[in-house]
Amino acid sequence: MKSLLFLITSLALLCLPQFAISQSSATMKTIDSTSLTSFAPTGTLRVGINLGNPILANEDLASKNLYGVTIDIANEIGKRISLPVRLIPFKTAGATVDAVKTGDIDLVFVAIDPVRGADISYTPAYIQIEGAYMVKTSSPLKTNAEVDAAGNEIVVGKGSAYDLYLTREIKNATLLRAASSQAVIDDFMSGLGNVAAGVKQQLESDAKRYEGLRMLPGRFMVINQAIGIPKARSSYETTNAFLSSVIAELKQSGFVAESMKRHNIQGAKVAD
Repeated sequence: MKSLLFLITSLALLCLPQFAISQSSATMKTIDSTSLTSFAPTGTLRVGINLGNPILANEDLASKNLYGVTIDIANEIGKRISLPVRLIPFKTAGATVDAVKTGDIDLVFVAIDPVRGADISYTPAYIQIEGAYMVKTSSPLKTNAEVDAAGNEIVVGKGSAYDLYLTREIKNATLLRAASSQAVIDDFMSGLGNVAAGVKQQLESDAKRYEGLRMLPGRFMVINQAIGIPKARSSYETTNAFLSSVIAELKQSGFVAESMKRHNIQGAKVAD
């Protein structure tokens, strides 16, 4: 009898932690009706898609359909909250952030930055991307450390994460702002500045259109990409907790990694 009682008690104790985890997980992966209304007040989840970063999103030129990691994540969130998703493309991260501030969109995929953080609540990062410098082959610059010197002019996409970062960090060189991240190399090759800054993969892709360019080795920053929602919404903290749990699960389950592989994303990694 004692052996049977011990067995029953042991089995019950083994089941309790699993049940608790299941209940906690289920709680974190749902969103109440009040928070849902705050999150998507129009009844449609309006998602800002930044086409200025090809690692995250792209547009098919023929069909105009959007595709990429951020589109996959947006659609997955829509499924989980049982709302239709409207993808709204923007050419720059800055324009996407502005749309959040005006309330025209409900969710964005942008780099975590303390300046933007005044108005935007971030989830943990889902992808990490490298920011790099490119120079002309004839340039005497050999390392990233040499860039921040008087007389150097760095071309960067206006309002991008790299612009915000370099605005804080560069002390001696001058920043020259292109209209967008896509315009950096064209402006650079037209004679603007002597260093180009941006997403490493974007610069490498753009450089294929020109000769006489080389990347400086390494990186000048690591960009953590996350979901952002407007702090102006009444239940943004509850919504952020929900979205953070979804991002954690999508990273752990391999969803983000599989999406990156499917879209042939190189040079980025799933965030820790």
